[in-house]
Amino acid sequence: MTSADDLALAADLVRSAGTLALEMRAAGLEGTRKTSVSDVVTAADHAAEELVGTRLRRERANDGLVGEEGTSAPAGSGRTWFIDPVDGTYNFLHGMTHWCSALALVDDDGPILGAVYHPESDQLWLGGRDHPTTCNGVPVDPVRDLPLDLVSAATYLHPTRFGRPEMIAPWAEATRLCATVRMLGSASVDLAWTSDSRVGVWYQADCHPWDWYPGQALVEAAGGVTRLVPVGGHTWHLAGSPTAVGQVADAMIQCLPRDEREAAAR
Repeated sequence: MTSADDLALAADLVRSAGTLALEMRAAGLEGTRKTSVSDVVTAADHAAEELVGTRLRRERANDGLVGEEGTSAPAGSGRTWFIDPVDGTYNFLHGMTHWCSALALVDDDGPILGAVYHPESDQLWLGGRDHPTTCNGVPVDPVRDLPLDLVSAATYLHPTRFGRPEMIAPWAEATRLCATVRMLGSASVDLAWTSDSRVGVWYQADCHPWDWYPGQALVEAAGGVTRLVPVGGHTWHLAGSPTAVGQVADAMIQCLPRDEREAAAR
């Protein structure tokens, strides 16, 4: 088994999962609420995760599994696959196009690879330590190193968090510096777009690993940077060009008390 084998498997799995979800939506689906009106799950989420999990158990039996919808297996190999069968389920369920299937392979040093498939446009991003990021097999251009006032930011903040000062303050400090901002509802699509410079920077707080690792791998394999910034009891996940990520981090750190701000800057 080689890294090329893992990459080929990941690409096949996200394409299969995304295609299955799209077919199931066309046949008719209903959503079930998880934690809120906007946090829903469908039969397609479960079926796509089962498809991916079944193949990984068969073809990578010693690897661990962690899925958004509950798939779990211990890692005997030191490697774990993180599965997000439908990232952006609210969009998916309501007929919007900004959703995907995403997968990452991770070890103790971080993401080995990430794969994101956007069924609505038939675009598949693939990248990792040994594979510069591609979109449909074509290498993406290296991430352009531009400042915030020249780029679009992709981000997300749940409406309930707008009333929480420790959340809105760092988010607003960073967002006001951007040329423009988008909140579209799928972290992995946003991060795939960041890897090919459609988006200049991305940031979101307290991400689940299946929302973070696939896109983290893509951005880093395209020459971008990623960073975790703890502010106000929350961890902000940042990705994009070195300059833009640094500016977002600096803006957020300014919201810390002085002693914490000085420590974070060191």
